[in-house]
Amino acid sequence: MTRATARRSRIAPALTAMALAAGTLAVSLIGAPEASADSWRDKEYWLSESGITKAWEVSKGANVKVAVIDSGVDAKHPDLKGVVVGGSDTSGAGSADGQKSIGSKPEHGTLVATMLAGRGHQPPKSTATPTPGAKPAPGPDGIVGVAPEAQILSVSTWLGSQNPGGKTDQEQIPAAVRWAVDNGARVINISLGSTSPEWPQSWDAAFLYAEQKDVVIVAAAGNRVGGNVQVGAPATIPGVLTVAGVDRKGSASVDASSQGISIGVAAPAENLVGGMPGDGYAEWAGTSGATPIVSGVAALIRSKWPEMSASQVINRIVTTAKDAGAPGKDPIYGFGVLNAEAALKDDVPETKVNPLGTVADWIRVHRRGESVATTPAAEPGDSPSSAAPTLPSAAVPVAEAPSPLDSAVPAMVVIGFGVLFVGIIGGAVFQLRKASRNPRGLRDDPETGVLDAVDSKGP
Repeated sequence: MTRATARRSRIAPALTAMALAAGTLAVSLIGAPEASADSWRDKEYWLSESGITKAWEVSKGANVKVAVIDSGVDAKHPDLKGVVVGGSDTSGAGSADGQKSIGSKPEHGTLVATMLAGRGHQPPKSTATPTPGAKPAPGPDGIVGVAPEAQILSVSTWLGSQNPGGKTDQEQIPAAVRWAVDNGARVINISLGSTSPEWPQSWDAAFLYAEQKDVVIVAAAGNRVGGNVQVGAPATIPGVLTVAGVDRKGSASVDASSQGISIGVAAPAENLVGGMPGDGYAEWAGTSGATPIVSGVAALIRSKWPEMSASQVINRIVTTAKDAGAPGKDPIYGFGVLNAEAALKDDVPETKVNPLGTVADWIRVHRRGESVATTPAAEPGDSPSSAAPTLPSAAVPVAEAPSPLDSAVPAMVVIGFGVLFVGIIGGAVFQLRKASRNPRGLRDDPETGVLDAVDSKGP
């Protein structure tokens, strides 16, 4: 067995186990009294506490397309009206426009998209009519995203369980990245993760392509509660802006953030809220939710300075972050905690260098031992200068049996074995329970730390 073959044999099981774990720590929908959607708006503490509302004085993300590579985005959600302007499916199991919710955590993509670019909605009884030609403005109800004037490209993937479409993650991820780049994405959000810091060689060319086309890629670090103590790919790819999670006090989230030298910045990852497929809402947690907050800020910057390079955008975000933990860059907070106002308003020296490195340099050093032909470009070989330690295999996550509390929607928990790798999509391992008017004493899962969440359709 060649060194490259052995390495691929280690990577494959871990990547097969990719689930929606990088970001969804918990999505627990439980019954509650009728509530108006604006009560969810009140829960978006990060808009003020991370400096986002102040950043809106400079930019709201107009004319920037952000690709959400996830489980599909429900463009019919009331808070996403007019937001999703294109899409595709790379799994073979979704819809051609990428808007069908699929995979082991089908709600994940919509949660991410609403946090990133939701526009809220008008109350049903509102008589307000939009002004012709006016820019989109957040409605008073529902979720408003970090970049409410940005546009979403939905690229659906099937991860976390066996894909009925037959495509592997080694095929889906690079195809999704390439499609996003070719269709005008200036920012790509990947709230996904794996148990391995390594990535398949098939990803090299796609991430290099995005780098060459000057696209910012933002990825979730992963969650400790999902078994991801160490950051896994794609968050380990050089040049990618990797997002760790913090609680409301700005301290590293015990459950919602893995550690690693590739972390660039930290953002809120606990007590998050977002929209669910259909017209519902949920509380959730994890770096999958922290990631669209940072992607949204990247969109604000690219809207304000359209000619600014991806390296400069990333540099602006990390150099204006509030230092936390050990002085300087560290493996828990990266360069610090996100400060959106400073990222949009501070004077930041220009740079041509991505502070997080480049995949081009990494390929030149680590893949030089072999050469493998790819389409449409030649991809370097698969022989690292030093082999990574062997990682235990992780079984494909499976869905639990439907909850007896609500037979309409199964209660799902992404479960891995060996090295527990959970939830690539949502950033956490969490149980989903359909809203019930009679929750009958539903409680948080003591093993996963599922957070209470209330599902309430808008008025």
